[in-house]
Amino acid sequence: MKKYDVVIVGSGLGGLICGLMLSKEGKKVCVLEKHFQIGGCLQTFKRKGKIFDTGMHYVGSYDEGQILNKYFKYFGLTDRIQLKKLNEDAFDIIHFEGKDYKYAMGYENFIDTLSKDFPEEREGIIKYAKKLQEVKDSLDLYNLRELNEMNFVESEYITQNTFDFIASCTKNKKLQNVLAGLNSLYAGIPKKTPLYLHALINNFFIESAYRFVDGSDKLALELEKLIREHGGEVITGKEVVKFAFDEDALTHVETSDGDKIYGNNFISDIHPVLTLEMCDTKKIRKSFRNRINDLDNTLSVFSLYAVLKENSFPYLNYNYYYADTDSIWLADHYKAGEPFNGYMLFTPASSKSDEWAESFTAIAYMSIDDVKEWEDTHVEKRGDAYLQFKERKANELLDLIEKRFPGIRNHIDTIYTSTPLTYRDYTGTIDGSLYGVMKDCNDPAASYIAPKTKVPNLFLTGQNINLHGILGVTIGALLTCGALVGVNHLIRKINNV
Repeated sequence: MKKYDVVIVGSGLGGLICGLMLSKEGKKVCVLEKHFQIGGCLQTFKRKGKIFDTGMHYVGSYDEGQILNKYFKYFGLTDRIQLKKLNEDAFDIIHFEGKDYKYAMGYENFIDTLSKDFPEEREGIIKYAKKLQEVKDSLDLYNLRELNEMNFVESEYITQNTFDFIASCTKNKKLQNVLAGLNSLYAGIPKKTPLYLHALINNFFIESAYRFVDGSDKLALELEKLIREHGGEVITGKEVVKFAFDEDALTHVETSDGDKIYGNNFISDIHPVLTLEMCDTKKIRKSFRNRINDLDNTLSVFSLYAVLKENSFPYLNYNYYYADTDSIWLADHYKAGEPFNGYMLFTPASSKSDEWAESFTAIAYMSIDDVKEWEDTHVEKRGDAYLQFKERKANELLDLIEKRFPGIRNHIDTIYTSTPLTYRDYTGTIDGSLYGVMKDCNDPAASYIAPKTKVPNLFLTGQNINLHGILGVTIGALLTCGALVGVNHLIRKINNV
């Protein structure tokens, strides 16, 4: 019988990073993935030779000395992954009430650029920028400082909502919306989204913003190679269906093909609800199960993937956020069955050309309720009515895109689409939720999920631990692995690279 030090269920970013961190620590690690492609939201797919990302569209804080750069150096990734820096004077453009507003990199540049559109509001923009930096600087984990206690976020940043914070910086309603313009990166709800969530994500990109060249799956593949180089294993096509226990602890996992894989410790990189469904043990209290099962998840999306005609549409070295409403908080206004009210659009970075785009991706909110009649179907077997629904929604979204990019249909060769069901089936998220469990400043304890469980050798990782996104998941993995080998021990190693 083969037995591992650590068995990791799921090969999303959190699972892969845990696998690498622990294998670097000399642990005998095995990562199990039910699909034949690893990576979770790092997965890509190819159509007509063009690569499309499914979840990880851009990353931040990668300049020399910044937090993601430090992590990548520790992982050994900096020479293996190619990243393209976005436009420093406009890495994101927010279209609101008929005008484009630019987000620039670097706080001085960010302040100066927005102040050109809101010259009377410069002091408010400065106040906003200072608070973002204050929140980030207050967090030991986001500055790779050793921890004296497990106090991750100041209570005032947890319990204050983003909407009221922005309103405290400026009374200008248009500027308030522009400052909230990236809220689709966390499916923001005005009176729910905590300040720390908004501040960390916006700070991440204002510091610096990059795209993966030729697809985000390169990150997953290199993490897998590094795990193997350090003696670990990654096994695909192995769907875990049960966590098996003795009286005191977890002993092994059982897979759909009848295998039993034994370990001393286990990490689940799948949604906590799905994890608990596979755990038939009294070690997990009914009250905890009920709390996890009752948590709200963030919205999902409809995605349109367009293969473009050769040398037809320019490469856009920025991301474009479009709102067709009087409020930028699109998730808060979304109702199932209603037309799209906005989107995010970007052209992926390719090693072939900096001048012309090979493709574009447009993403708009969609609820699982929009596709409920097909919820019991499987990929590629959902029927003609589903295909007709997707075609209708694709044309609806293209009509909205045409308002800002007239004639864009003339540049398209072929389109492909996905719905919340696609995300659900390929990434294992509840209802295809884009960012997992929704954080709520009104009841922060309810949405907090610790990496440790009441089962002494079962740990959790992924986007529901700490925060979503590449940095949030990486720090969540640091906490998970730290529960096994010591957080400060790992922080010292990362700082000493």
